[in-house]
Amino acid sequence: MKVLLTGATGYIGTSVLARLIAEGHSVTALVRDAAKARIVEEAGATALLGEVADAAVVGAAAAAADGVIHTASTPEGDAAFIDAVLGALEGTGKPFVHTGGIWSYGTSDDITEQTPLDRPALTAWRSAGEAKVLGASGVRGTVVAPGVVYGRGGGLVRILTDATEGGVLLIGDGSQHWTSVDVDDLAALYVLALESGRAGETYIAASGQNPTIRELGEAVAAGYGVAEGVRAESAADARARLGEAFADALLLDEQATGAKARTELGWRPTARPLVEQLAAGEYLVGRIDAP
Repeated sequence: MKVLLTGATGYIGTSVLARLIAEGHSVTALVRDAAKARIVEEAGATALLGEVADAAVVGAAAAAADGVIHTASTPEGDAAFIDAVLGALEGTGKPFVHTGGIWSYGTSDDITEQTPLDRPALTAWRSAGEAKVLGASGVRGTVVAPGVVYGRGGGLVRILTDATEGGVLLIGDGSQHWTSVDVDDLAALYVLALESGRAGETYIAASGQNPTIRELGEAVAAGYGVAEGVRAESAADARARLGEAFADALLLDEQATGAKARTELGWRPTARPLVEQLAAGEYLVGRIDAP
């Protein structure tokens, strides 16, 4: 399958690109500059220079592809990109896999795709784009909603691993759960959604591992040799430190299993749980990406 991919040099997109290539797909990666073009070409993709908001470039590339995966979802570029892709694919039945996020469901101890949306301010912008993709006519539009992504040394857990002086600084009191997914397991779900996802469906990417922030912090302390253990803070202090919108998203208490993706698409997460990786001191320096 010929696939148009955005975000191919990003944290999630790098793994999606590798998975697509490994499974025999031909990938055109939309990138913004020559340096990124070299990276994707070395990974086996064809580079296409352009911006996600460039409707002419995106529309032509989408029309030439058998499917589209959009991992470079942003408040600034989504509207133009989605409109261009849907215009190019209208009536073809081709797949368009868009990126959502677990935070859209707010606090819940059993998040499924049927859980009412309760988006925090930080991700309220996702609503319009997801609605367009899921409601598109003549396009097999799906949304992959990742949990908190980890693996390859990256993800939001870096907030804990990078704040260890005097004890690992938690976010709030650390009682909230984060539903987690490994970045390579997540990439596998994107490809499954591309190949066989049902039109109008959202697939939550969750490993079923839902550690609390305190459990993650204690694992960091053990794995990194932080003798002082962990340090809690108030929600108000978290907001002052991280910014109100970001902190409020991080303070959400969320748990999910990702059962629908397993049942409908045959997704099988295989990565070692994040808590175990941290406690074993196996987590390496990487990037931070928000769901």
